Amino acid sequence: MYDLSQTTAACDLEEEELKEQKQAALELILDAWEEARMDGVSPDLIANAALFAALSDLVTSYGEEAVIELTEGLAGRIRRGDFTLRRVVQ
Repeated sequence: MYDLSQTTAACDLEEEELKEQKQAALELILDAWEEARMDGVSPDLIANAALFAALSDLVTSYGEEAVIELTEGLAGRIRRGDFTLRRVVQ
């Protein structure tokens, strides 16, 4: 008989590992961002380079159509404030 509790526990572990990896990746990128700023690179240039690197890597991994589908949803997320760090709520 198949034990569903083991599968759930494995999924929880995988989910926790994924969260930890996402956090580690973000911290590494933010550290590199700060280092570039300290070296005098404009935040706009850093952002454009980061977007290019991210999109290029995603296209390589998943193909152009998948990345098009992913990026089509970004406009709505930006409008909702998903990427706004200093939002004033009234």
